[in-house]
Amino acid sequence: MSTAAAPGLRARPATYAGLFVLTLTTLAYEIVLTRIFSVTMWYHFAFVAISVALFGTTAGALLVHQRPQWFTEERVKGQMWRYALAYSLFIVVAISTQLSINFRVEANAGAMAAVFWTCVIIAIPFVCAGVVVCLALTKFGDKVNRLYAADLIGAGLGCLLLVLAFNYFDGPSLVILVAAVAAIGAFLFAVDAKELKGMVLAGGVTVLLLLGAFGNDALHARNKPFVKILYTKEEKDTKHRDDTWNAFSRVTVDGDPAAFGHPFGNGLSDTMPEDMEARQLSMLIDSTAGTVMTGYDGDPDQTDFLRYDISNLAYWAQEGPDFDRAAIIGVGGGRDVLSAAEFGADHIDGIEINDNILDLVTDTYGDFTNLDEIEGLELHNDEARSYITRTSDEFDTIQISLIDTWAATSAGAFALSENSLYTTDAWNTFLDKLSGDGILSVSRWFRHENPEPLEMLRTTALASQVLTDRGVENPRDHILIYEGPPEGPVGATVGTIMVSQEPFTQDQLATVGDIAEDMEFSPVLGPDFANDEFPFAPLVEPGGPGPNLDVVKADISPPTDDKPFFFQMADMGNVIRQDLPANKQVFRSVVVLASLAVAVLLLAAVCIGGPLFQIGRRTRHKGRTPQYLYFCGIGLGFLMVEISQLMRLSTFLGHPTYALTVVLFTVLIFSGIGSMLVDRIIKIDKPMSLLIPLLVLLGVALVFGLVTPELIEQFADRTTPTRIAVSVGLLAPMAFFMGMPFSIGMRMASTDEDSPTAFLWGINGAMSVVASVFATVIALFFGIIWTFVAGILAYILATASMYVLVKRLRGTGAEVSTNGAEPVEEEATDDAEDDAPEALTPATN
Repeated sequence: MSTAAAPGLRARPATYAGLFVLTLTTLAYEIVLTRIFSVTMWYHFAFVAISVALFGTTAGALLVHQRPQWFTEERVKGQMWRYALAYSLFIVVAISTQLSINFRVEANAGAMAAVFWTCVIIAIPFVCAGVVVCLALTKFGDKVNRLYAADLIGAGLGCLLLVLAFNYFDGPSLVILVAAVAAIGAFLFAVDAKELKGMVLAGGVTVLLLLGAFGNDALHARNKPFVKILYTKEEKDTKHRDDTWNAFSRVTVDGDPAAFGHPFGNGLSDTMPEDMEARQLSMLIDSTAGTVMTGYDGDPDQTDFLRYDISNLAYWAQEGPDFDRAAIIGVGGGRDVLSAAEFGADHIDGIEINDNILDLVTDTYGDFTNLDEIEGLELHNDEARSYITRTSDEFDTIQISLIDTWAATSAGAFALSENSLYTTDAWNTFLDKLSGDGILSVSRWFRHENPEPLEMLRTTALASQVLTDRGVENPRDHILIYEGPPEGPVGATVGTIMVSQEPFTQDQLATVGDIAEDMEFSPVLGPDFANDEFPFAPLVEPGGPGPNLDVVKADISPPTDDKPFFFQMADMGNVIRQDLPANKQVFRSVVVLASLAVAVLLLAAVCIGGPLFQIGRRTRHKGRTPQYLYFCGIGLGFLMVEISQLMRLSTFLGHPTYALTVVLFTVLIFSGIGSMLVDRIIKIDKPMSLLIPLLVLLGVALVFGLVTPELIEQFADRTTPTRIAVSVGLLAPMAFFMGMPFSIGMRMASTDEDSPTAFLWGINGAMSVVASVFATVIALFFGIIWTFVAGILAYILATASMYVLVKRLRGTGAEVSTNGAEPVEEEATDDAEDDAPEALTPATN
């Protein structure tokens, strides 16, 4: 079952260029899918795109192994341009079809079918790409290392170019552009094959798709695109006044800037005068996170309605000549900025990570919002934790109002996304930057289609834990919680928690209490009162919330940077015992994860497991258990380690887009370098040399695990470019050695001419798919560190298996010819193709 390179085929420059272009587009396609999924589904579906890409390219390469009669030497170059062209066309077909599916997160057959078919549809282009890459890396006997280099470099650049392209194209149009570039790859392969028909077809498709991409983007600007978002998180999408994209988000704006109406606010008091009106435009980020832009021309009377919002309750305690500085985390449409100005803050720091939002508020709609009329306002395009950590200023108020939330008709699928603002580490930073009597004000949903205010209970536990860790004897003296009107605009109530480093003074308590009573806000918790309807009081007892976290069935333990899933409240024990509260919002995330796991694993079992079973029936398995365990170990290990770092760096870098791009780019480049340098490190005639890189990898991983938390803490206050550089520096050494194990395994397999290389390749690919799902499961329920540990344990299994194989090799004295073309070409070819799943990219599968 070995796959030797065909010695008669020679790669020309057009082959290198074609492979470079194709692999560039496969990574770009994978990443743009994660952005579109964030709009139509949820951001955590990034791991689904990764899983399906791995599945598709593995299936494509297995097709090459399974049907050697189709891929003969004389037909290979013609097939490469045909499959590359099919890949290009299927991208457009797949995205058009996927956008027409109303993806629903429910535990029923219809919703499960939508999940399954979504995975199938988006996998089809990757299958075609997998065929092309496998042919390139197995059928050319010359310069395989150079082809592999073109593969990796193309994939790595795809990550970076995609982020830049998002500044100029909307999501669907960008997919069409990616397809057009893929067609250029088909054209280059046709040039190498010297087939005029292929050049004409690929050239024609390239021109048509380029016209389609630019045309669709132009029509998108006029709200008339022919390929567009049809459904957003179970809702039908509509036309929007503005619809802008970048690598962070899709932001839509709706409304009439000239129309006056009742002010929008999730926590506005019912006592607000009926004649208060405002001009407002609604803004939605990724179709669910809502905010508003308010018409303002410098007249303070225009923002008087903000005094009736529960989110601004803390400002009543700060208003006066001593109210110096306020920090707004998440500027959004500028509502919280106007609130701070309304209460007289001398200096306002508005921190917003998404530059598209700032451009809309200050440029596109600058004449509407007129935020530049606010004296003392400074807007910062930065990640909040990093900015607040490194500033030397102290704040009288830090406000976080419903950041990373969702509309009432959506639900807890968002629980699978990391959130760096609601962790003990983040809140310690915020409290450090408060002035002596400063207040951290955080607003979250209180009652939201559920019988228990789980978000606010978890926020309370978070505040209590942070205060306890800081040496506060009685956290309750430092916490105030009020609930807003009985039913807001989206059918939910809002709660606001106020946390202070120092105990609240009697004056502050009296002021806030009187205002809350006047505005009919319900008291929930304070130093001398508690709402007995919900178990808030036990969470703020001396000693912290730990002993009383079981007051509800859900997991309300304080999130940390290691387990930053604030919205994930499904406790593993309750899930196993099926002892679940009547709360769809909490356990819907479990349904999402289970549905996706079943869909991905079923696809892997049918399309990868089936061919592997057929290969296995023709293969002697006796004595090969260490080989199989080795490839299982490295397949699981690479993805477990990589996804754990993607999650960890999402918190460090402040946004999953940064993490996805940095991790993929770094791992691709450095694992590729490591793989290509294996020949200089190991020698088959010195079997123990095969173990050295594996042992070094374990040592590097151990050091990495020990130093990373400390380095992340040390550099948390640096600028984004610096934190990106630190992330690359941390990942590069480990990625370098993680690129070697597959090549080492294939070298070992080459000592046996009957070794089932296709079977081994398939095991590695299948385990990569499995790992991409279960890495998320482990992180959600046990923490990111345990996902990393699981990856290291998998590498330990691989190292132990290799030790057994090395002992066996030394006992037999087997050697591989170093001057015969066949064994060497076979090694290099299998090495190149099989290292791909580890690189977490369809380009290298």
